[in-house]
Amino acid sequence: MGPEELEKGLWQEEDPLLFHLLPWAEGRGVEVVALDALAPLKAEAQAFREALGLYPGGQAYLEALKGHEETLAHLLQTPLTPEALPSLAQNLREAYGAFVQAFGEGPATGHRRRRMEAVAGKLKGLEGAVVAEALDYALLAELLPVPPLPPHTPTPEEEARALLDRAWRLEEEDDWARLLEGLFRIGTPEALFLAGQIYLAAGQPEEALALLEEVVQGDFHHPGYLPGYALARLGQVLDLLGQRERALRAYRGVLALAWAPEEARQTAQAGLRHPFQPQRTG
Repeated sequence: MGPEELEKGLWQEEDPLLFHLLPWAEGRGVEVVALDALAPLKAEAQAFREALGLYPGGQAYLEALKGHEETLAHLLQTPLTPEALPSLAQNLREAYGAFVQAFGEGPATGHRRRRMEAVAGKLKGLEGAVVAEALDYALLAELLPVPPLPPHTPTPEEEARALLDRAWRLEEEDDWARLLEGLFRIGTPEALFLAGQIYLAAGQPEEALALLEEVVQGDFHHPGYLPGYALARLGQVLDLLGQRERALRAYRGVLALAWAPEEARQTAQAGLRHPFQPQRTG
């Protein structure tokens, strides 16, 4: 992350972790510094992709890009333990190396190695913790000595965060009843919102509405992405229950926020145009 991204909040669409890290650091008097002074070069990766689409033969390269992304996605979605972290870094470096071999190090990668070499130079001799993207971490672990992680027992806060993150990725094979039990035990606005999501996915919009109303009637400003998502989902549930006027107010509430995730804004804009209807499958 670059200094401008940190100062102007440009990280908000890309790095949900900072919604939790920054308040934590502020509450403990820990300084957070952005080290990637070359961060604007990241945009060249998207420009590279768009350029490929302009050429008749570019589709084959775009498919190859997709294949590399699927490999990375598989690595990052595999459950991770501290013991497995060194092998993850090596696997990430190998996947990144295959990408570089196919497309070159430079615009295609957003000049990642160049940027991380500059970051590594700033880190030498300093003490502290570094938060980095997975591929950035893999390169930094190659450029700098990384001490082995000490044994660690998760704290209650870490266990709660893990459960919340699992609920955000709700899948059919998950134990929904167990997730609900854990979410109600946590009891934060984010946890209640996610419980509402589960009820909605289970075809129980009335129960979802009760939880979403409880969320938006309280203090639900943290984490910063929650107000937009909660109001957008509230609008959809109200539409499902035939309460169109209230749904419209919820959608307008999303657009009135100083900031909301782009996904929430798009949901609200679509809801203002047409009442929400769930997608039918099969």
